[in-house]
Amino acid sequence: MPPENGEIYVEFVVQGAFVKVTAIDPKTGDEASVMGPSGASRAALSDAAVRKLRYVQQKKTGGARPPPST
Repeated sequence: MPPENGEIYVEFVVQGAFVKVTAIDPKTGDEASVMGPSGASRAALSDAAVRKLRYVQQKKTGGARPPPST
């Protein structure tokens, strides 16, 4: 099933004592990654990756905010 508007994929890859979290906007193909300790909560790491993705998208559009996700 195709993603709905505003949907973001979040991928977690454990690398030893760390986790690489990548947020991907399937509509635009934009992605952003963050690293954190493997003991950190998935919610906190996911939120950080999504915020970074929004920041990257905002910079790409020249400072204009992307539409809010639903």
